[in-house]
Amino acid sequence: MRISARNQIKGKVVEVTKGATTSHVRVDIGGGQIVTSAITNEAVDELALKKGDNVIAVIKASDVMIAVN
Repeated sequence: MRISARNQIKGKVVEVTKGATTSHVRVDIGGGQIVTSAITNEAVDELALKKGDNVIAVIKASDVMIAVN
């Protein structure tokens, strides 16, 4: 696979939670960090995603927000 997005992080699926139309896929990227992706149920089915799968989280965003306490 070739893709233009530069923010690619390897990880392992730790949970797939399906909703009515959208699934939340939680990916352990190491160091105690989890990235959560909201994708369609159709995409989950097409990719046959399940707990334990090795995946790449591809992050493409036009805005990055920073918050502090």
